[in-house]
Amino acid sequence: MSGTSPGPDHSSGDTPTPDEARFSNGGYNAGIAVLSYMIGGIAVWSLIGWGLDNLLDTRWLVLAGAFLGAAGGFYLSHMHNLTQDHTPDPQRGDRPTSGAEDEPE
Repeated sequence: MSGTSPGPDHSSGDTPTPDEARFSNGGYNAGIAVLSYMIGGIAVWSLIGWGLDNLLDTRWLVLAGAFLGAAGGFYLSHMHNLTQDHTPDPQRGDRPTSGAEDEPE
């Protein structure tokens, strides 16, 4: 006996990496994260705009805050790499990576 236990072999690729685990539900988790960034950004920046509207006696800053929040939410989700296609490639059985389309045959 070599002293190893007959447990699951983690070197064979059966255990998902943290990046694979984040997108393991077919993009559902990434979609929920993008949606929460967008809704959170719109809510926070609309409240800031509403407060500034009341303070400055204007009526357009709440709308500007909503657009700024939506843009900020999309920017955050893009920077966290949530807006790219992370669906598995059914022919190869793995996930697409940058430059995977230009493979030599």
